[in-house]
Amino acid sequence: MKIILASASPRRRELMKLISESFTAVSVDADETLPANIEPIKASEYLAKIKASAAAGLYPESIVIGCDTTVICDKKILGKPKNKNECREFMNMLSGKTHKVATGCCIISKNNIAEASSFTVVTDVTFRTLSDDEISEYISTEEPYDKAGGYGIQGKGALLIEKINGDYFNVVGLPVSKLNQALKKFIHL
Repeated sequence: MKIILASASPRRRELMKLISESFTAVSVDADETLPANIEPIKASEYLAKIKASAAAGLYPESIVIGCDTTVICDKKILGKPKNKNECREFMNMLSGKTHKVATGCCIISKNNIAEASSFTVVTDVTFRTLSDDEISEYISTEEPYDKAGGYGIQGKGALLIEKINGDYFNVVGLPVSKLNQALKKFIHL
């Protein structure tokens, strides 16, 4: 059975290759508006379900995987920064603190949302206390602007991090071990 990864993220595509070389990555158009009262820790799984459902409608005979990653600091979701000012705000907020990175995944087989399997993996990430110069240097790169929370642990963002507690790959955007185990319920890899 064909596997569809409903993600435009090049990082997720690379990580998915650790699980299987036999998949197709597609970008889906889905309304990613969060309900006003959603708990921040549940937002990524909610969005993963929306993405998986949208892709399952396009690929009804496939196993579809939807994913979304959120960065949560002080109970606030930090999305992809829109500009340098917002990125600076995010870096100041994360500096010297531990925050949560939550990646939600949803697997749908044969367009059957009733049999969907979804989960969230959470990793705690602690930033060093950053100087204004370090923040300015980082936000002047192209790296922060296509990543939740405004940093990439697999790039120069690694220089900002003091420690992590949990799954490193989850912070990159795909909890490969947990996803691999979940997929085994749908197919033999």
